[in-house]
Amino acid sequence: MFKGSLPALVTPLKGGQLDIDALKHLVEWHIEEGSTGLVPVGTTGESPTLSHEEHETVIEVVVKASAGRIPVIAGAGSNNTTEMSRFVQFAKKVGADAALVVTPYYNKPTQRGLIAHFTAAAQEDLPIIIYNIPGRSVVDMSAETMGELSKLPMIIGVKDSTGDVSRISENRGTCGADFVQLSGEDAMALGYYAHGAVGCISVTGNVAPRLCAEFQAALAEGDFATALTYQDRLMPLHTALFVEPGLVGAKYALSLLGKCTEDVRSPLTGLLDDTKRQIKAAMQFAGILA
Repeated sequence: MFKGSLPALVTPLKGGQLDIDALKHLVEWHIEEGSTGLVPVGTTGESPTLSHEEHETVIEVVVKASAGRIPVIAGAGSNNTTEMSRFVQFAKKVGADAALVVTPYYNKPTQRGLIAHFTAAAQEDLPIIIYNIPGRSVVDMSAETMGELSKLPMIIGVKDSTGDVSRISENRGTCGADFVQLSGEDAMALGYYAHGAVGCISVTGNVAPRLCAEFQAALAEGDFATALTYQDRLMPLHTALFVEPGLVGAKYALSLLGKCTEDVRSPLTGLLDDTKRQIKAAMQFAGILA
């Protein structure tokens, strides 16, 4: 169910407020372009600066707009276990297909603490995808810990942003071949697939959804030669979007496509002109902007 290109959806803003119409249009566009799922209110969805009410509104809008046509993995991360559980409960209530739960940031829990946090998540009777991103959370869930958690029926997979493609093979050893492994790094998605991943929760998928979906489809068919041509075409965009924080780059790119404004919330800021030039050139290289 969870495979292919799953954009980590931006949250459109206008005048500092949620732009619900733009959000609904983005959902329709992604479905038309072939995205195989959507992941609202992750980091790319500006979850750190959304209120709880806004967070829940975005999830509900995306679930209703997608109307079961593609799965929705709702962002439900928090470094507060009680708060995380409440987000998971809400995601289940409004009909999300799964929840994405990040390893608790800043607290720096032990592996025992990670097991306690994700065991609590698994009690809410909604499939849970672990989000392992040591670069942001400053804690790395080991393959052994993930193996323990994978024994829980609701812990079904991982978004891996360790930047280590061999981790996928390690996870296969502890979690089994059926554990859903998704790349959290666009530039590494090809290598991750070779190790056993089945898709990517993608930032670039916000901007080039059709190309990212076709890239993942080629990988699923075992056509690595075709996938490599997509990789070459998209690599400058993968790079340019992250010259500054990726969601800011994605929103600027989407503004060029007329999909939403560039607006982001502090402490994020708009892009430097040089970064804008790099993103625009990469979009032209990929053939998604004239």
